[in-house]
Formats: sequence, structure tokens, C-alpha cells
Amino acid sequence: MTHGDHHTGTAHDHTGRTADPHGGDHGGHAKGSGASWSTAAKATLHCLVGCAVGEILGMAVGTALLWGNVPTMILAIVLAFVFGYSLTLFAVRRAGLDLRSAIKVALAADTVSIAVMELVDNAIIAVTPGAMDAQLSDGLFWSALLGGFAIAFLVTTPVNKWMIGRGKGHAVVHAYH
Repeated sequence: MTHGDHHTGTAHDHTGRTADPHGGDHGGHAKGSGASWSTAAKATLHCLVGCAVGEILGMAVGTALLWGNVPTMILAIVLAFVFGYSLTLFAVRRAGLDLRSAIKVALAADTVSIAVMELVDNAIIAVTPGAMDAQLSDGLFWSALLGGFAIAFLVTTPVNKWMIGRGKGHAVVHAYH
């Protein structure tokens, strides 16, 4: 793939097929076709890494500063989105995309995935008795947080599979790999 490919709106995947970042062929995931579970799981894992870094940092900072539950959760969610988007943003910038286009790709690729993951993860934490009041040194804090990530991964993977199969979500990033 050359730098000029990004400016024409097309790129090539590893097999040489033309890929359109706005819904065309994405390495075998053409709009309307089904995506593999492996592809969906990899996309979800990518999202989970960014979300986990932000979420853990936010929960740790809020807990360490003795903030209340709501400000701590807000910080964790904001940081999950920041770190989630950042992973994609850095990857597509490295592939040669200008900043404005890279931001558009990151938003299109990750917004739904991060939102679903954060909704599920934070709901698990909120409904786990004592989890929001647990301290960083408590096993309950970490088990609720990590358990929430595991459940969020299981819920978000089918969402990503459905979206990628339709040329949406993480599929828009495949043109830049």
C-alpha cells in the first residue's frame, strides 16, 4: 500500500484486493457478508486492551483519590474511550493517514464496540455488591473489574462480528493493516 492509496480512498489488504474504508471489501469481509468469529474476537480484543487500560487507570485514580462512585466511573469511561480510540488512531496514522482522516476512522471503527464494552463492564461493576466501595488492595475490586471485562468481551464479540460482516465498525480499519 502506498501513501497515495489513502488519498484516493482505497487501499490494498495483504491479498492485493482493493479495500474501501467506507464499507467495501475488507479482506474477505465485504459489506453484507459474514465475518469470522476469529476476526470479531481479534477486533474485540483490540478494543478490550484500550478499554482496560483506560478503565483500570480511571478506577485506580478515582479509588486512590477517594472519589465517589459516579466521578470514578465517569473518569474510567472517559479514559476507556480515550485509550480505545488512541490505539486505532496510532495504528492508522502509522499506516500513513492524515490526522483528520485517522480520527474519522478511529471513531467509525471503535465507537460502538467501546460503548457496548463500557456499558456491560460498568454495569457488572455497579451491580456487584461492594465492588464500587472496594479499595485497590481488595480482591473484590479486581475480580469485579476483570470479571466485567470477561463478560463485556463475550457480549461485544457478536456485536463486532455483526458490524464487521456489514463493513462497519472495526472493518473500516482493515483497509489500513
